[in-house]
Amino acid sequence: MIFLESTLSPGIIVLLVMAVLFLVLSIVIVPEKSAKVIQRLGKFTRIAESGLSFKIPIIDSVAGTVNLRVLQLDVHVETKTMDNVFVVMQASVQYKVIPSKTKESFYSLDDSSRQISSFIFDVIRAEVPKLELDEVFSRKDDIANAVNESLSHSMDDYGFEIIKTLITDIDPDKNVKESMNRINAAKRDKEAALQEAEATKITIVKEAEADAESKRLQGEGVAAQRIAIVKGFKESIEDFKDSLDEINSTEVMQFVLLTQYFDTLNSIGTKEGNNTILVPHSPGGMKDFQQQIIEGTFVGQKMSETSPTKPKKN
Repeated sequence: MIFLESTLSPGIIVLLVMAVLFLVLSIVIVPEKSAKVIQRLGKFTRIAESGLSFKIPIIDSVAGTVNLRVLQLDVHVETKTMDNVFVVMQASVQYKVIPSKTKESFYSLDDSSRQISSFIFDVIRAEVPKLELDEVFSRKDDIANAVNESLSHSMDDYGFEIIKTLITDIDPDKNVKESMNRINAAKRDKEAALQEAEATKITIVKEAEADAESKRLQGEGVAAQRIAIVKGFKESIEDFKDSLDEINSTEVMQFVLLTQYFDTLNSIGTKEGNNTILVPHSPGGMKDFQQQIIEGTFVGQKMSETSPTKPKKN
């Protein structure tokens, strides 16, 4: 230590300190995806890219740092639609500085974010009033494309590249949203009522078809039953003729009526839930009923015999 102090004069020490300070002040370290603007005596000199660079101390200075990453700007715009509904729209613009135009992006605009916001306001307030509220929701991509196209032409001269523009939110007035919800709810209620009515209609039609088919089959069964009864009566009468020497129609009629009488009593007694009222009667009444049928048949035959015949046409 004594040796160094004796060999180095104060002047040399000052020079060494100044040299180290000069070296430190001349070094410029630029981070990745960034660029530094170097000025010499207040005038633009060059752009220092990422890595190690040098400048002349005192004469050269770093005017600022430019971010080369993709940036995003969110802008809220209040405007009015064609049907006089106020909406607040959020537009998100993704942009970045063009590396070859770093100087223009640094010197052309004092506040790039505010300048881009102004363009977004202008385009949205020009496009939205042309559309009704429902169209704003369905055509938000068209609005975003219009903003993106306008910004791309305008900001390219200032050294900015517009990557993508998105309409991320459309917020109408609170009362308008409630009205829209009520309209949608009413439409869904109407659709539900139509579907329920259609289902009821199908049920009624199917029940009517089933009832008609049931009655048709029941009628066929009754007809078949009557045919079988008539056939049985016919066979019984033939048996009577074979077994008896003398038989007349009156006796056969009495037999048929008496048989039906007992069948009717049997069906009334065995049918569940039957509300039929049976008037007091006796088997002897069948004779009066038979007499009425015979007299009606006789009168009908007389009327048919005495009725005039129609003249034949020439």
